[in-house]
Amino acid sequence: MPLKPEPCCSPSADRASVTSGENGFKRVRSGSTENMVLLDGGLFLMGTDYPDGFADDGEGPVREVHVDPIYFDKYAVTNSAFASFVKATSYKTEAEEFGWSFVFWQFLPHYRMRQIQGKGETVLDLEWWCKIDGAYWRHPNGPQSSIKKIPDLPVVHISYRDATAYCEWTGKRLPTEAEWEYAGRGGLEGKIYPWGDELTPSDQHMCNIWQGKFPSDNTCEDGYAGPAPVFTFEPNAFDLYNMAGNVWEWCHDWWCPNFHATGPRKNPTGPQNGSDRRVMKGGSYLCHDSYCNRYRMGARTSNTPDSSTGNLGFRCVRDV
Repeated sequence: MPLKPEPCCSPSADRASVTSGENGFKRVRSGSTENMVLLDGGLFLMGTDYPDGFADDGEGPVREVHVDPIYFDKYAVTNSAFASFVKATSYKTEAEEFGWSFVFWQFLPHYRMRQIQGKGETVLDLEWWCKIDGAYWRHPNGPQSSIKKIPDLPVVHISYRDATAYCEWTGKRLPTEAEWEYAGRGGLEGKIYPWGDELTPSDQHMCNIWQGKFPSDNTCEDGYAGPAPVFTFEPNAFDLYNMAGNVWEWCHDWWCPNFHATGPRKNPTGPQNGSDRRVMKGGSYLCHDSYCNRYRMGARTSNTPDSSTGNLGFRCVRDV
């Protein structure tokens, strides 16, 4: 049978029984600040009332939120960085433990796609996502693929639990949703993207998203069919790279569509008790405005903590 449908372009694996837990937020100050940017923090306008957005996601209301100063990774965590973590700790990701992860159909050999369609191992209403045995961070498109020649690409097929394990090893943590959005906006108030309101100013591509007709025809006008190296495209005004597009990034917060309407306005960390999903921000190389324009700074989505896909990664922060 086809797998469970999802509202966005990063399907849920539902491989493990997920129960709601405590918020569990803790500040950390022990990690190295190499390749991190010190952000001043302060008040910013969080959220959006974008008319073509997803109101049911809880994108609004626009509200004034305060975040403390924080060190923020300039780049998403790379394949090479994650490989160092695994080498030092012998950590095994959830995709490895369960034996499979989700891969976008265009990255598979044609014969393999036919086999999968015949077995029904695609996501209902998102048939471009395929359940692939042996896909995980070291083999992102299945056993026939490798990261050996792509060390600077963002590591993918990373679950929330994998991301937190890496953060703990480095003496850091995942950003809260408020910290992530404050950083992504780069000091611009009320803008759609990290650089302003126009997606391609002066016809220049500013991020890695889908061009063409989704999901069949990607013209790759931005230069990439899949993930781009983490230093690609211009950084925002805070010197942070790829805060829109490329790969989705995990945040600390439990998911709740209406939390921000009444929640705290100083250093919010999400609901105190979770649903069964965690927040993700930033969009990915598969986002297209005809389907999922959640690469906007005020947009948000979620996934179950055990989920992993070929467009899902993370970056770390450290408290000051």
